[in-house]
Amino acid sequence: MKVSIVIPAYNEELRLGSMLETYSRYFTGIYGDDVELIVVVNGSRDRTEGVARKCAETISQVKVIVEPKSIGKGGAIMMGFRAATGAIVGFVDADNSTPPEAFHDLIEHIGDAGAIIASRWIEGAQVSPRQPLKRRIASRIFNGMVRSLFKLKIHDTQCGAKVMKREALHAVLPKLGITRWAFDVDLLFQLRRAGFPILERPTVWHDAPGSQLRVGKASCEMFIAICRLRMIYSPFRWIVAIYDRTLGRIIHLRP
Repeated sequence: MKVSIVIPAYNEELRLGSMLETYSRYFTGIYGDDVELIVVVNGSRDRTEGVARKCAETISQVKVIVEPKSIGKGGAIMMGFRAATGAIVGFVDADNSTPPEAFHDLIEHIGDAGAIIASRWIEGAQVSPRQPLKRRIASRIFNGMVRSLFKLKIHDTQCGAKVMKREALHAVLPKLGITRWAFDVDLLFQLRRAGFPILERPTVWHDAPGSQLRVGKASCEMFIAICRLRMIYSPFRWIVAIYDRTLGRIIHLRP
């Protein structure tokens, strides 16, 4: 069984190298050459591309894709999906918040499901250090909206570690088009609409230093993104087209 792990990387020069070394050492020890780490560098303004290419020179399992334009995390992941060749395909953040053992735990427990996702919000999860209160509140408000608007009974749509079987991914990939904050929700929503069971697995997650996330700004963009996504799947889709041509351009919300 070949495994493909997609790693979106935006301005990650300080964290990407150690993450790739850790993941390659762990997964080649299990799968040998039957694993590929697909790094998708998009719109980076630092040395992320150089770090990725240097790792690829010494680690044969590392593949590098470079997109000069900023296409968002979801756009980078979709680009990596299209290049993936594994029977099992997943993605994980470049900051090493999810240790390789936790990611492998997803692969081992996917069973008959179409997808399995890591969760920081179900019993058994180990999160350290505890996230700041305002970030936890924003996360629970966002999750409440997802549950209400999309009827997705999932506790943590935003954790950056998800694994799918190839047939499930190929069934939904042509339908995906949301590239920023709502990408994960769109992916899970499409999987459910296609009839693929989704498992949620407690994970080990470390809040890696160096995050560029600004909670206030991100929360506003996430709120708008989730409302926009819901309207796309409703009779009010025409409102989205008007929004994208007007207010969307002002706040730079990419589709």
